Amino acid sequence: MKIHAPRARLASYGAPCLAIALALATAACDQPQASATPPTASTTAPEISFITARQEPIPLVRELPGRVTARSVAEVRARVSGLVVKRAFEQGSKVNEGDLLYKIDPAPYQVELARSDAALHRAEASLVLARQQAERMNTLLSRHIASQAQYDAAIAAQKQAEAEVAGARAARDGARLNLDYTNVRAPISGRIGRALLTEGTLLDSANSGVLATIQQIDPIYIDITQSVGELNKLRRDLASGELAHLEGNGANVELIMDDGSIYAHNGRLLFSDVTADPGTGQVTLRVLMPNPDSELFPGMYVRARLAQGVDADAIAVPQQAVHRSNDGRAEVWVVKPDNRVALQPVEVGQVVSGSWLVNAGLKPGERVVVEGFQKISAGMEVKPVALPPTARQASLSGPARATGALRDARGL
Repeated sequence: MKIHAPRARLASYGAPCLAIALALATAACDQPQASATPPTASTTAPEISFITARQEPIPLVRELPGRVTARSVAEVRARVSGLVVKRAFEQGSKVNEGDLLYKIDPAPYQVELARSDAALHRAEASLVLARQQAERMNTLLSRHIASQAQYDAAIAAQKQAEAEVAGARAARDGARLNLDYTNVRAPISGRIGRALLTEGTLLDSANSGVLATIQQIDPIYIDITQSVGELNKLRRDLASGELAHLEGNGANVELIMDDGSIYAHNGRLLFSDVTADPGTGQVTLRVLMPNPDSELFPGMYVRARLAQGVDADAIAVPQQAVHRSNDGRAEVWVVKPDNRVALQPVEVGQVVSGSWLVNAGLKPGERVVVEGFQKISAGMEVKPVALPPTARQASLSGPARATGALRDARGL
């Protein structure tokens, strides 16, 4: 028996297998090794959006709480006593100065006027007689027929008659005035409220009370409040030149209604009060606001957006661009010239309608990241994309709106 036959068979297959293995190895070495090439920085740089910081005049806009107040308020009262026989107005309607509101029974005052007229006629007749007597005494005295005493008595009687005529005429005018007062008229033009009495009410002029109230609401006042500290700082900044005065007559004021909508008309700041509230430390600023459609009612709560000054070289960034460090300091992401980002501490002032005013730490021309924060870290190379003008205007809506308010203020 031949025991080496299997080994000989294996040896006969060894050469072909080795040739196949060498061919596969050679083919694998010829494949390109692209997968082993490390990715370049340009393919991994995240895309971020930025705005370029720039100096621009931005009005200092404050939102302050306020209440609507009627420009004039008149209480309608009766000036004579009597029975109310007619109400001549529609409640809640507009009335003009001099319009008839109530009618009081005029009959007693017509009788009083007739009595006063009769008394005046009697006094005038007595005056005619007294004058004739005085003239007669003057003639007799010149002829030495009457004495001086008789002449003096005639002159005194004439003067007494003249005084009685004047008194009777005054009484007649008073009676006529009281008769006219039976027509209760509107003292001012405006919108009248509800009637506080009805026909058939007996009035006493001494304590008749208020019959109705008329308020002038077009234009109307808005009384807003601001702290004394803020107002004094504003005045100091204006005096030092850090802020510039608004051009035009007064400041432009925009109203925010209680539902968040913007009132259709703008108002004008008239003055600030000279007395601070001892309880709150606030002063009142009065604004004159058009109200042609009677949308504003006395007592309403509103918020007023008021432009009080202009920061001529301010730098503003959107609120989302400002971050806070662990110790509470304000920071912004800036894109360096080599397109790498870094956190940069800044000093921010107040928020002007949705944008931070940067007081220090940011220079004009620096690129500030406003979108894409979650994709970056300090020192990372990024692909910066400038926001288009429309998007920039939306992100800086506060300064844009304030600038429009400044233009409107110049047109006042």
